[in-house]
Amino acid sequence: MARKSRLKQPAGCRCAGGHAGRCPRMTGDPGIRTRMRSGAGFTLLELVIAVGVLGILAVLAQGQFAGYIDRARVGAARADIAMLSLEILRYQNVNDGRLPASLADVGRGDMHDPWERPYHYVDLTGKSRGKARKDRRLNPINSDYDLFSAGKNGVYKPQVSQKDSLDDVIRARDGGYIGLAKDF
Repeated sequence: MARKSRLKQPAGCRCAGGHAGRCPRMTGDPGIRTRMRSGAGFTLLELVIAVGVLGILAVLAQGQFAGYIDRARVGAARADIAMLSLEILRYQNVNDGRLPASLADVGRGDMHDPWERPYHYVDLTGKSRGKARKDRRLNPINSDYDLFSAGKNGVYKPQVSQKDSLDDVIRARDGGYIGLAKDF
């Protein structure tokens, strides 16, 4: 049986192939280079396409996320207004049916809506009846008091159906409705 002779590898070669004097990896043989490259990484075109797809997905996700944040803030404002309404009712029961002059009277004068603005409260039982917020037919939306958040844009008008007031979170029908003015 003939024995295979082992050829000496060039200095610096770590591959297991017995080369006759020249290591193809060290000499820059194009055949070896392409074979090594095909599984070693991505081409520039592949990276550009991947970044483009990720960019499109990020834009779509950001839009969905912003909508979710807005809905969550409206929900938090609705819960706050419902809680404030209960505290005002509790104040009324303790004070012989009188409404508080401000939210500070019920201990909530420093309370802010989810957009970091104070809640608006107007007692409608006294002289301030003309300050009542109104629906699209100019009828007052409450007979006892108005309680609302100016919403995302922070601007409100006396009539809740006006453009600037559509994002307001309102209490209407004497507490029978709490939600966005555009849905009222």
